Amino acid sequence: MRTLKVISLLLDYPSEELLGIRQELIEEISADPALPDGQREPLIKFVDQLCSMDLLDAQDNYVGLFDRGRSLSLLLFEHVHGESRDRGQAMVDLMAVYEDNGFQLDAKELPDYIPLFLEYLSKRPMEEVQQWLTDVSHILALLETRLAQRNSIYALLCTALIEISGAVVERKELEAKVASEAADDTPEALDKVWEEEMVRFTEPATQDCGNDAVTQRRRELEQVQPLYISDAVKQFTPTGPSGS
Repeated sequence: MRTLKVISLLLDYPSEELLGIRQELIEEISADPALPDGQREPLIKFVDQLCSMDLLDAQDNYVGLFDRGRSLSLLLFEHVHGESRDRGQAMVDLMAVYEDNGFQLDAKELPDYIPLFLEYLSKRPMEEVQQWLTDVSHILALLETRLAQRNSIYALLCTALIEISGAVVERKELEAKVASEAADDTPEALDKVWEEEMVRFTEPATQDCGNDAVTQRRRELEQVQPLYISDAVKQFTPTGPSGS
């Protein structure tokens, strides 16, 4: 599904190259027959707004959302397993699915990084795409609600993914839950997380993590031992590379 590749790019860290291909992104969205009609206009609106921003402003906005605090982490299994050791095996299993289907990972990214996950799905059959997105729809809905609470246009991307999945989401319950959450992106909250990380890890390579959540999770993966096979991964039997 071509639009998933577009959303993958839009959810990644903004680059000069991305902001320079506005028309190409819009054309891909407009030409994708698998995209629900109601999502075409919001996605084009997102592209127009993002590509109209100054690059440094776009990057600063992105970091402020996704790299400070964990509530908006773009790592799927962080929302499922948190800091538990189970997260390691879930990533190993997902990586195996990628490799069995001919999808090569960049060593710099974790397999559950949502833009990478969407890039993989963009090459899979539509039935499989919807099954995967349905399986993670509760995470997408949580991110959508938290982003909407911050009045972020990035919420539109999560909405589009939920609509593509066809999943039914109880948004009222999520809105109430998110409204009661304590902010995790304040200086005080970030200091607390940093102190916890300093206590948890003792090796120098893991002590200089900083606030970049994606970099931090890459390093954490090296500390985790596999324990079980992810139920979500077991639902799919590798069928080899295919396009959609």
